[in-house]
Amino acid sequence: MSETPTAAPAHDTTGVALPASRTRLALIALALGGFAIGTTEFVTMGLLPQIADGVHISIPVAGHVVSAYALGVVVGAPLVATIAARRPRKTVLLWLMVAFAVGNLASALAPNYPALMVARFVSGLPHGAFFGIGSVVAASLVPWHRRTSAVAMMLAGLTVANVVGVPVATLLGQRLGWQWPYVLVTLVALVTLLAVLVWVPGRRVDDASSARSELSALRRPQVWLTLGVGTVGFGGMFATFSYITPTMTHLAGFADGAVPLILVVYGVGMTVGTMLSGRVAAHGMLRGMTAALAAIAVLLAVFGELAQLKATAVIGVFLLGMLPSVLVPLLQTRLMDVAREGQSLAAALNHSTLNIANALGAWLGSVVLSHGLGYEWPSRIGALLAVGGIGIAAASAVLARREAVAGA
Repeated sequence: MSETPTAAPAHDTTGVALPASRTRLALIALALGGFAIGTTEFVTMGLLPQIADGVHISIPVAGHVVSAYALGVVVGAPLVATIAARRPRKTVLLWLMVAFAVGNLASALAPNYPALMVARFVSGLPHGAFFGIGSVVAASLVPWHRRTSAVAMMLAGLTVANVVGVPVATLLGQRLGWQWPYVLVTLVALVTLLAVLVWVPGRRVDDASSARSELSALRRPQVWLTLGVGTVGFGGMFATFSYITPTMTHLAGFADGAVPLILVVYGVGMTVGTMLSGRVAAHGMLRGMTAALAAIAVLLAVFGELAQLKATAVIGVFLLGMLPSVLVPLLQTRLMDVAREGQSLAAALNHSTLNIANALGAWLGSVVLSHGLGYEWPSRIGALLAVGGIGIAAASAVLARREAVAGA
């Protein structure tokens, strides 16, 4: 689909153009929120034994704590984006971070398993909406051709969390108790609240914005196709990453103590990929999505072989972090383009579908393993999912051409 370029700078509520330094600070504030969210999302996975002991449950049951958070993301993203359609986006971001802080503080104070499940669900509710609405705000702060780079800078907070936040929080939880990472995340959320309040400019509410206008995005086939690319294409990555620890220990021969460092490599790859996404977008959104999916498919097809040796396994993990992270900002920007007046809802739904992809990939991986196949097989199934994502992207491109011809 064609894009209308413009170089109009961002403005605050007074109509005054924002200086570049203020724009950077606003993006940093949004990225800080992404850092807090990324830390709380992934640290739980690394502390399941400690959580299980702390609330007197088994480790498999403790895994439901992760699912409770993911369910909060899936439910909260479309719900908040729709209900808050007529509210100033800055105000919504502030309240989302308040809810996020409350949920994490409640997680730290949870006296038992049921209370912890409720607290994790509440913590997940703001996740997708913050990224969705924050992405719309980030894109509005910069000229048209830099939208993907601005969205990527916000999402960089999520990737940096995997390099710094998750390892530090995990170590804190192992040394002081599983509650303390949630206390740390609560403090970061409060800092984010202050940063958004001070640095993110307020915007007038669009008179055309409403729950109905947001829901109108769901009538657009291109929105569903783009969400399909994320669900199917990203499912391949999660089919592999969900079993990354046993893959590294069983196939590559790493000791358990090396796994945190391998996950840092994965986080570095995520950060690099997110930063590259803006350059990839310059060659066309759909073209970039297709190229990223093709690269992911190739990587997943050979990942089982790469994992046979320590050196190539580390390279494979880096690429597993990098290539899908190129795709996420492209999907986010593409959704905002095709959703038109339903941008906030569509962008928030991206994170709901990525959590569905997480569940889909992990389930398919478990099916393969339960049939007696080795740890090199989940990634091969993942390669097929990535190819499926390419097919959906191709269908989106065909539809875009038809729409362009019809509108000519």
